[in-house]
Amino acid sequence: MVSQTDPEAAVRVRPAAGLGVLAFGDSITNGGGELQWGVALQSWALWVARGLGLPYSPYAADGATAEDVIATQIPLMQRTTAPGARYELGCLYIGTNDVRRPGLDARAFQRHHSTAMRFLRERCDQLLTLTIPLDMGRPRNRALVESANQAIEHSAALHGASVLDLRRFAGRGVMMADHVHPTALGQVAIAELALDTLAAAGLQAVVRPSALVSYRTTRVGRLRGDLTYAYRHLKQDLRLLASTGRCR
Repeated sequence: MVSQTDPEAAVRVRPAAGLGVLAFGDSITNGGGELQWGVALQSWALWVARGLGLPYSPYAADGATAEDVIATQIPLMQRTTAPGARYELGCLYIGTNDVRRPGLDARAFQRHHSTAMRFLRERCDQLLTLTIPLDMGRPRNRALVESANQAIEHSAALHGASVLDLRRFAGRGVMMADHVHPTALGQVAIAELALDTLAAAGLQAVVRPSALVSYRTTRVGRLRGDLTYAYRHLKQDLRLLASTGRCR
C-alpha cells in the first residue's frame, strides 16, 4: 500500500495493469547456478521484472530449443493461465541450443521463433527478444550464430519487438568457462542492457538491478576464481581436442 504521507511513493510504484513479465527460453532465461561473489545466479528476465517492479511468470527450461518453446512452454503457459490474461512485457531468448546442434535449419528456426513472438504479441503490451553472442560456445561457429541472429531480428521486426543485441557480449566476468552461460553478474549485466533497450521503447525501470546487488571482491578470492576458471576452461579444451581427434 502506498503511504498517503509520501507523495513521491506514487511515482516510484508502478500500478499493476497486467500480470507482469512473461518469459520463454532456455537455461539462460531459466537461470540458476553458482554464486558469484555472493550474488545469486538469477535469470536476466527475473532481474528485468524486478527492475520494472512487475510480477514474473517464467516458463523457460534448460536445454530448450525454439521448437520446444512452441511444443512445450507455450502449452504449459496456456494450461496454467486464465484465457485472456495479459502481460506488460513478453520476453523470448532462445537459440543457443539450436546453434549448438548440427544441421541448424535457419528457416525452421525463424518460423518457430516467429510463432512464439506472435503468441506473445497477442498477450503482451511490449515484446523483447535477444540475439546470441557471436563468441558463444566452443568450438565457435560465428557464421551459424549470425544466421540465427538474422532470423531473430527478422522475426522481431515482423512482430514489432524490441531487440537487445548481444553479439558482442563476452568476457571473463560475465560468461562462464563454457562460453555459453552467463555468470551471476553476467545475468545482471544482460538485465541492465535489456532495461536500456526497453527504456528506449518507453518502458521505464523503477530500479536498476545493479542497485539490488552488493558484493566485495578480495585478492585471494580473485585468485581462487581465476584458477577455477582456468581449470574449467582447460577441461573443456581437452574434451574438445579429444572429440576432434575421435572424429578424424
